[in-house]
Amino acid sequence: MSDLLTRADGLRSARTPFVLATVVRTERPTSARTGDRALVLPDGTLEGFVGGSCAASTVRTQALRQLESGESALLRITPGPSHPEDGLITVTNPCLSGGTLDVFLEAVIPPALLQIYGDGPVANALVTVGTAAGFALHPSAPETAILPDAAAVIVATHGRDEETILTAALAASIPYIGLIASRTRGAAVTAALEHGDRVHTPAGLDIGARTAPEIALSVLAEILSLRPHPAPAHANDPRPCH
Repeated sequence: MSDLLTRADGLRSARTPFVLATVVRTERPTSARTGDRALVLPDGTLEGFVGGSCAASTVRTQALRQLESGESALLRITPGPSHPEDGLITVTNPCLSGGTLDVFLEAVIPPALLQIYGDGPVANALVTVGTAAGFALHPSAPETAILPDAAAVIVATHGRDEETILTAALAASIPYIGLIASRTRGAAVTAALEHGDRVHTPAGLDIGARTAPEIALSVLAEILSLRPHPAPAHANDPRPCH
């Protein structure tokens, strides 16, 4: 079990999302015991043990759904019909050996990584406010390459190497690309770029921001407003898993 938790720590360090599935209750007959654990990776790989093939298949299927939503859940796998309960996802799987399993699915999602170019007041405020908001921040010099897993690239270099950085971010298909600039200068910079209409400039929601921290707050609010909404939870899945 310690090897599994060491593996989980490695996944966290590598910013790889996963689900930690822990058996929290059993009704015999089951091959799993309370405390058994497994990791489910985004490609469907299951490492560890949470029961036989039928239980493992159900855990894998639901864990992938939790990765999509980013939310943790309590899963009950039972061979026959059961009454719905608040806060519990119940899956009927007739191929079970006859017992019931309750499995806590903890979705471990790395915080969104924001790459900030620049070292002025707004760039520094983005790092401070973004860290407090739970983002992972990566201050970058103009020559720093775009990080492949960046959720956002924000350019606050005040005219230095803006087009070069923005072009690289566009080529990397970064979900959110922002340019800290006046409306006039921002329009001029993005007009010279292919697909420059994907760049948010002036970056941030229009909240009347004036100070560097207020501008940082408006940018982070815009990033949050554009993130995908979680998929709805599946309350029941009567299909058997083989």
